[in-house]
Amino acid sequence: MMDIAHFLDILWLARIPILKGLGVTISISLLAICFGTILGVFVGLALTYGVRPLRWIVRGYTDFIRGTPVLVLVLASYYVLGTIGLDLGPFQAGVLALAVFCSSHVGEIVRGALQSIPKGQTEAAKAIGLTFPQTFAYVLGPQALRQILPAWVNTAAEMVKASTLLSIIGVAELLLRTQEIISRAFMSLEFYLFAGLLYFVINYAIERFGRYVERKTAVPS
Repeated sequence: MMDIAHFLDILWLARIPILKGLGVTISISLLAICFGTILGVFVGLALTYGVRPLRWIVRGYTDFIRGTPVLVLVLASYYVLGTIGLDLGPFQAGVLALAVFCSSHVGEIVRGALQSIPKGQTEAAKAIGLTFPQTFAYVLGPQALRQILPAWVNTAAEMVKASTLLSIIGVAELLLRTQEIISRAFMSLEFYLFAGLLYFVINYAIERFGRYVERKTAVPS
């Protein structure tokens, strides 16, 4: 039976490692989501409006990355890149792997949203003299954003969960810190449940942020 008082005592003693692990998890997730989203927008644009050779290259990139397990990307970023002279620390390699994986999914989301917008709107923007960046910023982007948000929230949540894989290359994120505490306190159930609660809070915050942006970008009825 769970001893709540004992658990709270151990939790208080372990508060610093847990907070440090939580901070690393949030930092990695935030960087991966931001960089992955930015790269994913360019991937989506290339898939939709790029010339044919560029579309082929980007299509190969997205299909390869989406078909590769995240763990393989993490190990490749840390170990394989080092063999070609690009030595990344565990934190940098983890962010790179998650950002690349995120970009492939965001790219497909952006492509689907852009292709659903009638071509007549792009032609109308050209007719009034807008450049493509202006067309994307003022015409295509705002419309695509409303369609992208729900799927983007799911992708962002997946990045938070995928951050747990970085413990295998020594990143001291929340899961690794939790496992270290369990190895000393022998309270597996309690601390894994507590870690799960923290992951839920992070993903819930992402979901609420997505809802907030969705309300701000909604078309008034």
